[in-house]
Amino acid sequence: MPTRTARTAWNGGLEDGSGQVELSSSKVGTYDVSFPKRAADEAGGTTSPEELIAAAHSACYAMQLSAFIAQAGGTPQSLDVKADVSLGPDQGDGGFRLTGITLTVRGEVEGLDEAGFTKAAEDAKAGCPVSKALTGVDITLDAALEG
Repeated sequence: MPTRTARTAWNGGLEDGSGQVELSSSKVGTYDVSFPKRAADEAGGTTSPEELIAAAHSACYAMQLSAFIAQAGGTPQSLDVKADVSLGPDQGDGGFRLTGITLTVRGEVEGLDEAGFTKAAEDAKAGCPVSKALTGVDITLDAALEG
């Protein structure tokens, strides 16, 4: 399997600096980052490590869930996966930490009932490589069939 690369060019200090994150492997874009926008309620066109982790987690989870649905005998028609990644104070070590991730999935699946879908969804939460990498963060799941 290939290694994927991103790089960040940063100028200045934490509070007055800013940077650009480049998705180097895919070359699909370069995105602005700054700590003040990271810590603000409104991102204002600036991304953050948490948003990038959310993107990675939602994509990885969707792929893993589609595989587990098929293994359980179902056929995924559509999966809508959202990952909410929260940043907060680190009470133990100071600074900040990821305080939680909520995965929300709504699926249209043929051949599985709600119980089968829920089992596949829980298994995907545990089996997704990004979930495995983030084991130090509390990950919750809200999964339901639609249609």
